[in-house]
Amino acid sequence: MILITGASGAMGSVLVKKLHEKGENIRACVMPGDPLVRRIETACEDIRYADIADAASMTGICKGVTTVFHLAAIILSKDENSFERVNVQGTRNILEEAKREGVRHFIYISSASVVYPHPTPYSLSKRKAEEIVVNSGIPYTIIRPTLVYGKSGGLEFDKYLAYLQRFPIVPFIGKGNSLKRPVFVEDIISGLVAVQGQQNAYGKIYNFSGAESISMLDFSRLCLILLGCQNKPIVRLPIPLCMAIARIMGYLMKDPPLKWQVIAGITQDADLDPSLAIAEIGYNPAGVSRQLPKCFPRS
Repeated sequence: MILITGASGAMGSVLVKKLHEKGENIRACVMPGDPLVRRIETACEDIRYADIADAASMTGICKGVTTVFHLAAIILSKDENSFERVNVQGTRNILEEAKREGVRHFIYISSASVVYPHPTPYSLSKRKAEEIVVNSGIPYTIIRPTLVYGKSGGLEFDKYLAYLQRFPIVPFIGKGNSLKRPVFVEDIISGLVAVQGQQNAYGKIYNFSGAESISMLDFSRLCLILLGCQNKPIVRLPIPLCMAIARIMGYLMKDPPLKWQVIAGITQDADLDPSLAIAEIGYNPAGVSRQLPKCFPRS
């Protein structure tokens, strides 16, 4: 039995379908009332509705489970306390259930943002969760994806595309020279399937990144071309100015569109090297210049 938390998300739903095609026995954990559960209903008969931040609702979720893929997390939120509640305490809750039921392999989906020299509330919560996983006593593997893109879904990717389309002139934070390794969601899923049950992956941290690095500015220009907005000008704004605007917005708005997490994500490198995953588990990522065009037009 394989348990997948966050099973209805852009990544989780693809993982459910891939494991279903392999004939695996899957249990999916989704939030109560989640409308996206329709994505997995035909691929998973055992769907459990629970909030990972609520320990009581997680009781028994790991009964009979041998492997856990823990994908559930808060990425963007108006309430910074939710990062601690869901990403940290939620991970602790599922680990306690996994330990109680003798789970053999706990695969934690972390984030490339844990390496940021200037952290955000989100990246700090993922760092804490990684520490909890490492110290849990359960055989674990930690996966750090970079910027995930796909043919549909993907909260951060879709939000960024919407931002690029919003204005006649694109206001760009900083010089745009931060390096990213965007990764196609199907490549991540193939890697996750390969990790499952591999004892040589126990106690390891793997970077699930794309095959090529690209600057944030060049990535944005490529997205604009694929959106049919190749003639839209980009105006680069100094980071101190963006920080000042973010502070003012924070005073005036409950959920400002510009905040530190956005600035941090645009201006810091996430150029993680996938060579260990390639060598040890056969992870085989493609480059963004080859795969990104396949994601347009958007579905």
